[in-house]
Amino acid sequence: MKELALLGDEAVALGALHAGVSASYGYPGTPSTEILESLIAEYEKGGPLAAWCTNEKTALEAALGVSYTGRRTMVTMKHVGLNVASDPFMNGALLGIKGGLVLAVADDPGMHSSQNEQDSRFYAAFAMIPCLEPRSQQEAYDMTREAFDLSERLHVPVLLRLVTRLSHARAGVAPSEPKEQNPLAKAEDKTEWMLLPAYARKNYNALIEKQKDMLSWSEAHRVNKLELDGRDTDLAVITTGTGGNYYEENLDDLASSRGGKLPARLHIGVYPIPMESVRRLCEKAHRVIIIEEGQPLLEERLLGLLPQRLTVSGKLDGTVVRSGELDPDNVRAALGLMPRPSVKADIPALPGRPPQLCQGCPHGESYETIKQAAAGLESVVIAADIGCYALGALPPYSVPETIVCMGASVGMAKGAADSGIKYAIGVIGDSTFLHSGITGLIDAVAANTPMTLVILDNSIVAMTGCQDTMLPSARLKDVVLGIGVHPDHVIELEAKRQLQDENAARFRTELEYPGLSVVFFKRECLEAFRKRKKQEAAKAQSSGNPETGGTV
Repeated sequence: MKELALLGDEAVALGALHAGVSASYGYPGTPSTEILESLIAEYEKGGPLAAWCTNEKTALEAALGVSYTGRRTMVTMKHVGLNVASDPFMNGALLGIKGGLVLAVADDPGMHSSQNEQDSRFYAAFAMIPCLEPRSQQEAYDMTREAFDLSERLHVPVLLRLVTRLSHARAGVAPSEPKEQNPLAKAEDKTEWMLLPAYARKNYNALIEKQKDMLSWSEAHRVNKLELDGRDTDLAVITTGTGGNYYEENLDDLASSRGGKLPARLHIGVYPIPMESVRRLCEKAHRVIIIEEGQPLLEERLLGLLPQRLTVSGKLDGTVVRSGELDPDNVRAALGLMPRPSVKADIPALPGRPPQLCQGCPHGESYETIKQAAAGLESVVIAADIGCYALGALPPYSVPETIVCMGASVGMAKGAADSGIKYAIGVIGDSTFLHSGITGLIDAVAANTPMTLVILDNSIVAMTGCQDTMLPSARLKDVVLGIGVHPDHVIELEAKRQLQDENAARFRTELEYPGLSVVFFKRECLEAFRKRKKQEAAKAQSSGNPETGGTV
């Protein structure tokens, strides 16, 4: 088949399609978003089902339902999304997976768009399931296909671990012949899908027995490449994932610095850790340098708890940078090589350019209103959440005081009110409210907590590229009323500058109410508006009608 230039995320999507996937689910999160967007584009052209879900947990649970019926399924998310999905993820390892189930999880070393650097390989090791870590777009395609086969052979979910640079870089991919979808066929042994204690114990023992097969697969895998012949075995190097690419970019200089002889090396691209290969690599070595993208999973396991003859160097002793991304230059330093020659220019320090809300963003108007309403008040806490509106913590707004994770704004505002804060305010977006805010609001309803929840409703999932929210804006108020918030204290305000004084007065009234209030600030996202008008214009043009335009 013809070679294609694909992003790493697009290569994963194509691999899933060619593996015969029947349904794919996910929640948007950079750097994973483009996987499901690609699959949704195919679905809209008549391909297999692909859909966004309310959160990562519901996405994985839907995928488990597909697997139970014998069909192949994929779930996509970013690394912190796996925290949300961890309950069905950990329990899913004990099920008798029938149709192949693959979790494509994109980690974000360097925190380009995330609140932490967690490494999803730890989750795979915790759940005792295989993990595949591609280092190129071609491997992303090939490993995705292999992951479905492996899942069905071992009857476990399989984790495909990506990182930002791979997800968002483009390279040539040579596809292979597609497979047909699996036929519909429910699992025969229901006890493998019921985690009652008696069955779960049996299933857990079965998972332990599968570890031998997983290890044999890992030891024999083509990407777990051991290089010993003609190498200096006194120094060993272990690379994982994209760390292998950065190591190889320095090979010429490394060979020159060592008299033409390279150190022994093992590259690991699939897990569990191929321990026999590691032992062979290290049996004559006095030092091993571990270059792994992410956290020191491999290094911690090799160090163990007791002193040993072998010196293990990596992130824990400072040989390899502990935070941020790997690159050829910091890997070069870890290998003891001099910095590359470079040109230094005398450029004056440039002013910082932190990310900002778009000009005219409705969230800006909302934050100005909140700031005006809260002016002069004492005993105030404003807890915000993950999303575009998190940028309101920066100047010129500087409104939120806390940003932790999806949905935390609701629970933290409740906790602040419980502690005695008089004016406890939570700020959350419309999609994030559906993702993780509803359950926190139920807690507040049950206690009639004296707090005010602000839902910034811009009618779209904006920060990740304008995906549709799971429920339209018109239905969010019904959700809030259905939970039990008193109708007199569910307020809808239009987020416009010319209404700021009026809105601030109404918002101040709700702040003074000694119970639970929910205030909606509503106005369409500008980017979503532009995207919608562009689509409407294209549709009108194709039907022969002129585009009439519009205003926000």
